[in-house]
Amino acid sequence: MKRQQGFTLIELVVVIIILGILAVTAAPKFINLQSDARKSTVEGVKAALQGANTLIYSKAAIQGLGKAADESVVIGKSGAADIVVTADFGYLNSKTSSAVVQTNLEKALDMKFDALATGTVGTVNDFGVVYKSATSFIIVPKGKKDTEDCRLEYTPATSTTLPVYLVVATAC
Repeated sequence: MKRQQGFTLIELVVVIIILGILAVTAAPKFINLQSDARKSTVEGVKAALQGANTLIYSKAAIQGLGKAADESVVIGKSGAADIVVTADFGYLNSKTSSAVVQTNLEKALDMKFDALATGTVGTVNDFGVVYKSATSFIIVPKGKKDTEDCRLEYTPATSTTLPVYLVVATAC
């Protein structure tokens, strides 16, 4: 007589219980991935902005600029046309409006931004920019407002200070 091989009901229940325990302990790690990803993207934009500012400062120095506020720095060419950004003391500035800041960022970072008003959410591009004043602007990831704690605050350079990059990412 042949003996049947297989699993008993108890063995199957034990395996299901073990898988359930593993799922319960692993699930929170995966659930929080979206928040971690947003925080990382804000940190990435900070690094990209720092790198772009370093290049803009270098270009300004080569052109004999970087010693005054509201200078036009040529950072490259697009066909026959110059790509120009406005800078204070060799670094990107925050002048006039969200649209001007948006244009500067798009030229310097080669990314697309939504020009947002305070308290609004960007829905088209991956990031939005909110002009706060002539001395600061805020970059937020898509789906976030400038009033939420998931943003990059940028303060342009002055005659005595370098630009300041502040990442607030406690509620991404």
